[in-house]
Amino acid sequence: MKGSSSSHLASYETLVHAVAGVVGSVTATTTFFPLDTARIRLQVDEKRKSSSTPVILAEIVKEEGLSALYRGWFPVISSVCCSNFVYFYTFNSLKSMLVKGNARATPGKDLLMGCIAGATNVFLTTPMWVVNTRLKLQGAKFRKEDIHKTEYKGILDAFQQIITNEGVGTLWNGILPSLILVCNPGIQFMFYEGLKRKAGKAGRRIPSWEIFMIGAIAKAIATTMTYPLQIVQAILRFEPNKRTSQSTFQESAHKVISLISERLKKGGFPGLYKGLEAKLLQTVCTAALMFLVYERIAGITFKIMGLSKMAKR
Repeated sequence: MKGSSSSHLASYETLVHAVAGVVGSVTATTTFFPLDTARIRLQVDEKRKSSSTPVILAEIVKEEGLSALYRGWFPVISSVCCSNFVYFYTFNSLKSMLVKGNARATPGKDLLMGCIAGATNVFLTTPMWVVNTRLKLQGAKFRKEDIHKTEYKGILDAFQQIITNEGVGTLWNGILPSLILVCNPGIQFMFYEGLKRKAGKAGRRIPSWEIFMIGAIAKAIATTMTYPLQIVQAILRFEPNKRTSQSTFQESAHKVISLISERLKKGGFPGLYKGLEAKLLQTVCTAALMFLVYERIAGITFKIMGLSKMAKR
């Protein structure tokens, strides 16, 4: 069995990477959660004039209380756990199969593995992200008056109401931009793995601050390149569907294009990047801390298990 595809898919090493990725992402997401709250308000609420992250956070605390900064924490963390487990497990399974023996890792392989892992993640976890977007914005005070108001009692109730009132297909709202956005983690991991290989040449141990910076740089590049689609993704996840409508791929594509056109008409090119400051602060800090915790947990675990070679591959 050793060396076969099935052994790579069900190996302890791959499981360690997945669990370490989950712990890292939960730690980082919780630490920088208020920044994500500010980011999603800016993306969805077009009429909010404030664009500075500290001002948005101050407004939320003043109008809705301090706890509002962490509204929707549990469903978001649940989604993060599932999403990152799927992503890290798939990515490292592919890495075990494609980069073995004399085969060398390349930016092209990193990008391919990242995109495949991202697509797998999108199909499996989009329903959870749709629900957590709804819960995160529930009870928020919007400047835009026609935003859909919801009354969900929790994750299970949200799933039930969405399926009953809007149809099962609503749980995959925003999947088209999400599928296009698989290039985001693909780009992120391509830069991350490439920079890490350079930093770790000749068996050099990469210090924690370098891991943090490498993760931050990789995420900043990926986020900036794909941000307009992330705005569309957030709007589609929050927007309700009519129970009778059947959304086809063509209609979804048209909706994505019309939303981008609408943003361009209202705010010009800068309108496509509204909330980028909050998004960069949140995702860059979160990704940097996530990679730091992930690398250290995986490294310590492999050392204890006597699998140091796997930790360095």
